[in-house]
Amino acid sequence: MVELHGPLVAGVGARPGTPADEVLRLLDEALATAGLDRTELVLLATVDVRAAEPGLRGAARILGVPLTAHPAAVLAAVPVPNPSAAVRAALGTPGVAEAAALAEAPGGRLVVPKTASRTATVAIARRAPAPDEPLRPGSPDRPATPRETTAMSTDFDLRHHGDAEVRAAGLVDLAVNVRTGTPPPWLRDRLAATLGDLAAYPDPAAARAAVAARHGRPAGEVLLTAGAAEAFVLLARVVAARHVCVVHPQFTEPEAALRDAGHTVHRAVLRAGDGFRLTPGAVPEEADLVVIGNPTNPTSVLHPAADVAALARPGRTLVVDEAFMDTVPGESAALADVRGLPGRVVVLRSLTKTWGLAGLRIGYVLGPAELIAELAAAQPLWPVSTPALAAAEVCSAPAALAEAEEAAHELAAHRAHLLAGLRGVPGVRVHGTPASSFLLVELAGAAAVRERLREAGFAVRRGDTFPGLGLDWLRIAVRDPATGDRFLAALAAAVGAPPARPVTAG
Repeated sequence: MVELHGPLVAGVGARPGTPADEVLRLLDEALATAGLDRTELVLLATVDVRAAEPGLRGAARILGVPLTAHPAAVLAAVPVPNPSAAVRAALGTPGVAEAAALAEAPGGRLVVPKTASRTATVAIARRAPAPDEPLRPGSPDRPATPRETTAMSTDFDLRHHGDAEVRAAGLVDLAVNVRTGTPPPWLRDRLAATLGDLAAYPDPAAARAAVAARHGRPAGEVLLTAGAAEAFVLLARVVAARHVCVVHPQFTEPEAALRDAGHTVHRAVLRAGDGFRLTPGAVPEEADLVVIGNPTNPTSVLHPAADVAALARPGRTLVVDEAFMDTVPGESAALADVRGLPGRVVVLRSLTKTWGLAGLRIGYVLGPAELIAELAAAQPLWPVSTPALAAAEVCSAPAALAEAEEAAHELAAHRAHLLAGLRGVPGVRVHGTPASSFLLVELAGAAAVRERLREAGFAVRRGDTFPGLGLDWLRIAVRDPATGDRFLAALAAAVGAPPARPVTAG
């Protein structure tokens, strides 16, 4: 008889002030005793009086799973193999970790009993699979894959974006990934010239043809949108899917749009230890709608084109967010110009980042003509304004593409300068190889450091709103070396280190 294996849940108890790192260390230790891996975890559970603990919440965020809590009276009714009189006296239940794990695994069993450190306790249970649930990793008929996705409720602020960090006046903006000094004068002039045409309804034909020519596609494979954000909403409403998978950490608007449209979203969470690279098995075969960013916001990692293309399947819609691809010299990993992959491959582009047009709202979708037609049918009439259409047309011209390429090379030099300086700031870690207009850094106490940086006049993007990250992450926009050096000095002061010296990147 084949034994089916359901997902893992972890019960966690911790003393006040226990850091997330200690919780994760103990979880990994407990899992290792049973030959398991944290990628199988779908949920953390605890007692309600510990639900607000930053260490527990931070651990859940880093794992990309929800944290649930049960009243002590509920946990007290769950029989546990290792009861504690001291815990009962303190919290009103003879066990937290084991009881919380078993409470979240009805019909299941403990696979790792109570495991304790000086400040925390964990226990691992395996849920019994539902009757119609597919075989889980580790079952005899379905071997474990390197990464498994989990369906979960959202406990991240998916609608928080970098602009929220710079609403206070006077801050140097390192939170929004828009190139400084934009729009350039020639683009401003072109936009201003459209003002005399505003009495007429917008006609997208010329802009659509220009974008199609830029990517070597027929016009029927191009849809102009009010920014990439509209494209995510359209896809969420139009594409019918049974198993939706979003690869995280990444831009959160796709998941928010999918949830708003009623989809259950599974997250494939890439690891810092892997450099946030896309690894074999990261996306399950059953996924029929997959969303991935490349290069990815906020990690700045550029996945090779072949690795992303390998996700294409018959019967699957693969959505690739290439909003930052024009920040990469030569757009070396782009799929925007690629046709003929299996299934439906959709590429999203934005003019916001390189050309400074966040307030104009202009982006576009590239994909199979029949899907583009379905998306267009879901748009309201005249969704893109005349000035935005003019921007799409002129920014697709050869002269603009040459300017964007030059800007990408300049950006690479500025990024190297900032990276070199960050190496001199104690405690700052950069995982993977950044390739875009921002960097993701890990730093203990990053939330407090971010506030100190604001006091010093610099705004950076908090990382804890991205699934797969937590309170110890910050995203930093790349600016010119002079601005970078001033920021590095402020960062060194914020972490209590000696002032960082300017660095010349070779």
